[in-house]
Amino acid sequence: MLSKNQIKSITGLKQKKQRQHSGFFVVEGVKTIKELLQSQLVLHQLYTTETFHIDANPIQMAIGSYRNEVLISEADLKRISFLTTPNKALAIFKIPQPKPIETNGLIVALDAVRDPGNLGAIIRLCDWFGVKNLVCSNETVDCFNPKVIQATMGSISRVHINYVDLVDFLKANKLPVFGAFMEGCNVYKKQLPENGVLVMGNEAHGISKEVEAAITEKISIPRFGDLQATESLNVATATAILLSEFRRG
Repeated sequence: MLSKNQIKSITGLKQKKQRQHSGFFVVEGVKTIKELLQSQLVLHQLYTTETFHIDANPIQMAIGSYRNEVLISEADLKRISFLTTPNKALAIFKIPQPKPIETNGLIVALDAVRDPGNLGAIIRLCDWFGVKNLVCSNETVDCFNPKVIQATMGSISRVHINYVDLVDFLKANKLPVFGAFMEGCNVYKKQLPENGVLVMGNEAHGISKEVEAAITEKISIPRFGDLQATESLNVATATAILLSEFRRG
């Protein structure tokens, strides 16, 4: 049975401040945990209601972290889980150090994207479309938020994510910078490059004026409905369409 202090320590990781202080984040579900154990991420502790085989990578084996498995009851799992219906296991991983941003290829940049589900979906899209670097403004939701991790479905381990002053990054960057705007050029009529930065804006306000000043070209996804009454697309949906066009080339 888990102690009150253990439960408090784990559930506290829901808060960004506690994640930053401790250097840990939470992952839930057997499938996602197993996938992350195959990555460079380092396991700190695994809590599970049933023993399952862990195929740890060489780093995990070398540090012996594959032994960090604690069998708990379903009642205890419910106490520490962030899910309405817990999924057999919860793991705590170390937050990795950010890797240098590779300023070549296609980069996605996010300007104050607040919704965890949207960020998680965009991380997964970057993984799908082979975008190695995701650059987030400091106002964007934390990528180690439990809801973000859940939405990435394992892709968090394959995309390099950095939080920066986005205006400074874009001004220092030598690649063309494309921004998603309602009034931009029709993306279906553009010849898009292999190398560039795609900037996506906040769910409610779009791209800020400060970031807009650093954008070299505005692009948009045209509406085809007869009434054209839809105000906008979800930011993750828009990112999917634009990344598809960049990769179609």
